[in-house]
Formats: sequence, C-alpha cells, structure tokens
Amino acid sequence: MNITRNDILIILPLSFLIILGMIMVTSSSIYVADDMTSNPFYFAQRQSLFIAIGLIAMTSFLVIPSTFLYKTDWIFMLLSILLLIALFIPDVGTSVNGSIRWIRLGPINIQPSEICKFSLILYISGYSIRRISEIDSLRGFLKPLSLLFIISILIMSQPDLGSTAIVCILVVGILFYAGISFFQLGLLILLIVLLGYIAITTSPMRLARVLAFTDPFAADVVLNAGWQLSNSLISIGQGGWFGVGLGNSFQKSFFLPEAHTDFIFAILVEELGIIGGMVLILLFMVLFVGLILISYDSFRKNRYFQGYVVFGTFLLISIQMLFNIAVNIGLLPTKGLTLPFISYGGTSIIIMLSLMGIVLRINNENKLL
Repeated sequence: MNITRNDILIILPLSFLIILGMIMVTSSSIYVADDMTSNPFYFAQRQSLFIAIGLIAMTSFLVIPSTFLYKTDWIFMLLSILLLIALFIPDVGTSVNGSIRWIRLGPINIQPSEICKFSLILYISGYSIRRISEIDSLRGFLKPLSLLFIISILIMSQPDLGSTAIVCILVVGILFYAGISFFQLGLLILLIVLLGYIAITTSPMRLARVLAFTDPFAADVVLNAGWQLSNSLISIGQGGWFGVGLGNSFQKSFFLPEAHTDFIFAILVEELGIIGGMVLILLFMVLFVGLILISYDSFRKNRYFQGYVVFGTFLLISIQMLFNIAVNIGLLPTKGLTLPFISYGGTSIIIMLSLMGIVLRINNENKLL
C-alpha cells in the first residue's frame, strides 16, 4: 500500500519520539538504577523490552479491522473495569508510595488505569455511533456518565486524581465531538471542577501540593510538598537554551524524584536545553496534525466510529502531554502523569503504541475508500 502524507505525519514523529524517549530514560535513570539494582541500565533495559512489546501490539492492531474493535468495544471496557476492581483484592494490587495502581505479573507491573483510557476511547466512540440519535437527550447523556462515575470512583480510590481527570476530559471531549450540546458540556465541566475541588480540599496531601505549587521555594514547603517542583524548575533553569549536555544533568543525581518518569521533561530541558524541549513539542505537534487529518478523513468518508477513535487518541496524547509539561514547568500542581512515548513505564508505552497501531490501520482502511 502506498505511503501517504498522513502515514509520514504519524510514523516519522512517532519514531523520533520513541528514540528520544529511550535516550532520555537511559540518561535520567542511570544513577537511581545503579543505586537500586547495581545495574545503571536497569530501567533502560526494561524500557527496551516494553517498547518491543508495544511494537508487537502495534503490529497486531495493524492487521485487526476497525469494525472488529467496534463490535467488541464492550469487552475491552468490561476487562478494564474488572482490572480496576482487582486492584483492591488482597495480594493482587501492588502498593507503591501509598497508592495501589499496579497489578504485578511476574517481572511486569500492569497499570489498569492506562488500559482503561484505551478502552474508554473505543467504547465511548462506539456508544456515540450506536446511540447517535439520543446522544443529546437526557437518557443518552446519562448512560455514559454513569459509566464514567463508576470508573472515576475506582481510579480515585487508588488514589489517582491525575488519571481521573484525564479520563473525565477524554470522555467529555469525545461526547462533545459526537454532538452533546454546549449546555451539557457546561454542566459536565462544572461537575468535574466541583468534584476536583472536593477531592483536593478533603485530602491534606493534595491540598499541600496545590499550596506548594503557588510558591514552591517558600521556606516552609521547599523541603516538603514543594521539593519536586522546586527541583524541576532548578533543572529547567540550569538547562538554558542549549542545555548542559546529554548525560550531564545534575538534578537527576537524587535531587529530582521520579526523574525518569513524571519529571523526565525537566531532565530533557536541563540536558538538551530549551531548544531540545521545543523540538520535542514540535514532534508532538506534527503527530497531532497527522491524527487530526486522519480523523477528518474518516468523517469525510462517513466512518464515524473510526473518526471518534482517532480523535480520542489525539485527545488522550495531547492532554497528557500538556498536563505533564505544565506540571514540570510549574503551571499545574504536581501530579503523577507520564509524558507519552518519553517517560519510563510499561503499560503506558504499550497502550500508546497500540493506539497508534489502530490509527495506522484506520488510515490504511481510509485509503481503500
């Protein structure tokens, strides 16, 4: 099949993002890996394995017709809910830093909330087609919200406010794209803001993070809730325009926690400079253009489920990218959200590559019409 502009706009930036992510995971994790395992390349080796599994999953979805995903979207959704419930079964869920977010299968940890994002894109896209005539009615509006409520409760119970926010925005975005009214959209936004306010004010830890976000260098917070953000800002500040050089970050030497996961962007800017950060954002922008064009092409050919799925993929990657970078530069309070294709994390990279496989499959199907 011929390589088109849309293929290039997806494959080229995706390839560079994966390579850049592998380089930055290796660089940012070398000290912590050596301290934890006596193997400085421990996380790099695991990330290589995750990418390999992700590419296999991506290839698998490349050969699965998108109509099959439409017919089986409820199976993916049911599996995700069962995995979220399984987290709270004794000896199944794994607790890390006080949060139960992972299920350990041998050497691999599975994060059900990441799988849930994947399933929601498929299910809400399918629902928007099956119930297209009632999507803007009260009944059609409440059904997906009931599902969202159940999933939000399960994810918040881990607790994981960041993933809950991503899931809510993802569902609301697809439903709005599918045709809910501005009034319904306004109600949803108001509800999400209200629930977010309650979640923050009822948790001393979250409230401390929000207060620290306003002034992370204050004497009473810099060594506590403001530690991550203050060191992230120091890392970015040290980078300047051109960075201190690949591998030469100072902050990754046990000053900036989660340097290879949530705060990898700060290390990237410290080592590669603001120019490196801008190149990263440019790669994402090119990828987003490709996703939007494939979504538009699907709608133009009356392939609405496919259009919603690609739009949902665009929404997920763009929101998570914006949230992660905003946290790193101090525009949002600290939350545990990975930078797509860049941060260390098995479930995240496998799910993201699976979605890209679906996108490329949809693009290939569009070429035949």
